[in-house]
Order: sequence, then structure tokens, then C-alpha cells
Amino acid sequence: MANFGRLLEGQADEIVGFEQFTITLDDPQTIAFTGKTEHMIVKFNGRDDCRIAGTVLELTEKELLKADQYECPPYERVAAKLASGRQAWVYADTRNSETGEDNEHSS
Repeated sequence: MANFGRLLEGQADEIVGFEQFTITLDDPQTIAFTGKTEHMIVKFNGRDDCRIAGTVLELTEKELLKADQYECPPYERVAAKLASGRQAWVYADTRNSETGEDNEHSS
């Protein structure tokens, strides 16, 4: 409610081909807003047996742009395949794990 000014509708689903892990952020605005430096993030690995359960939220284009402004690096919006067969936007780590450089995946 705090980010969008309304209660969001959502359905349970899973993103396919991603793994989840914890990162430490140093973005002062994010830390001030969330009160923590440790945050969960997902990264594409392409494995169909890797799934992360979550909720698909229905956002307007304006709300999606607001979400883009809220997320700080290394979170980046990418398309993801869902277990239901649908596609959704996911905020993921697109950096190359060995070099730290951007390596955006596309579906």
C-alpha cells in the first residue's frame, strides 16, 4: 500500500529458471526505507527445475514505472516465464556472476 497507494490484487505462481539469494545493499534510500542492508534477489539460471514461489501482482503502467524508480542496482526488471505459462516482470540481478558486469537475460 505504501508504494502504490492501493491494495494490490495478486495470484500465487512461480518463476521458472531463477535462483534466489541474499545480497547486501549500500543504497542509502533503500536502507532508510526498508531499515535493512540485507535483501533477497533472484538471478536467471535457465534451469526448468529451479522455481521460486511468489505472487503475481496486477500493476498499471504508471505503477510499474514507479516500481522501476524504487528498485536500485543491481535490481533490474526482466521478463520471466511463470509455472502457469504466463510471463511477468521480475526484478532480478542481471550482473555476470564472475565479472559483476551487466548480463541481461531475455526470454
